[in-house]
Amino acid sequence: MDQIIVGLTQAAVWTGSGIELRDMEIPTLESGEVLVRVDLATVCGSDLHTVSGRRHCACPSVLGHEAVGHVIAIGDAVSAVEVGDRIVWSVTVCCGRCARCVRGFTAKCSAVRKVGHESAESAWALSGSYARHIVLPRGTAVVRIPDTMPDAVAAPAACATATVMAALDAAGALDGRRVLIVGAGMLGVTAAAAARERGAAVSVIDRDLQRQRQSRAFGAVEDDGAHTDVAIDFSGSSSAVQAASGRLDVGGRLVLAGSVAPGAPITVDPEAVVRNWLTITGIHNYEPRHLHQAVAFLRDTGEKYPWESLVEAPVPLAELESVLRPTPSGILRSSVAPWAHGLSTRSNDCPARPAGVASR
Repeated sequence: MDQIIVGLTQAAVWTGSGIELRDMEIPTLESGEVLVRVDLATVCGSDLHTVSGRRHCACPSVLGHEAVGHVIAIGDAVSAVEVGDRIVWSVTVCCGRCARCVRGFTAKCSAVRKVGHESAESAWALSGSYARHIVLPRGTAVVRIPDTMPDAVAAPAACATATVMAALDAAGALDGRRVLIVGAGMLGVTAAAAARERGAAVSVIDRDLQRQRQSRAFGAVEDDGAHTDVAIDFSGSSSAVQAASGRLDVGGRLVLAGSVAPGAPITVDPEAVVRNWLTITGIHNYEPRHLHQAVAFLRDTGEKYPWESLVEAPVPLAELESVLRPTPSGILRSSVAPWAHGLSTRSNDCPARPAGVASR
């Protein structure tokens, strides 16, 4: 059990211009809430979009929505988890009652709240994973993690891997199908492995040729430029989406998962869609079942694919700002260990306390 001094914890708060290390109050838990000690958080690309100004986010806020941790307190005796459980949790928090939730689109709940996206001055101040503790409200999906799964493998399940499961759901049955993955970041290589495990022949394309080659360790083969049955875009690039749509064979399906910011429009020929029986669909976030699928997938493929090699060695919370940047070559996720002290295990070319990080 943690020693929580005077109900305080430490969090890295995004101020709009940098990161401040702040002591923040741990609130009295309401019914259905869970307090988690964050063991490791990985840095999702959407957080990089926030700090670079490409994505609007509440400010000040505690960012971070890919993490793994241990339950240290629950708001009441009726809970899906117990104190001591090691868990990952969903990005979205839903009401469970609105028309969207009832229809099965809880990720698009009319009153949706999101981990790592809420104001640090709101009632849910400890909403992000770049902190020593996070409060999970009622409506947050949680999944227990096997003790044998490393933190660096488990944390991305909460966003990257679960989103991939949603994208593959939208893609339909894949056994014997040709699948083109556009974008060889964390989602792209995960999708390559997951589609391969479902019996697909998978190719991956990326403008970063090293990342494209790296995907071969996750089940992808060299792209031959031929037609494909399924194309899944994680790049968010309009030109890449346009090119992928042009490669669809008769009955082909295009799944868009990376276009989460405004971009140039693409051209769709209605006649081609009709004559070729094409389908274009999109996904955003994921449903609780996808988080369960993500954990099961990582558990079952942990010995087959080098998941842990994709995550950079963690830095302490005080060094968070040093990893809010594109990852080094060969690395697809940076990470933060909120309880680590002193210098990180990373290269000495990264400062122990970068400019812009202030204690408070």
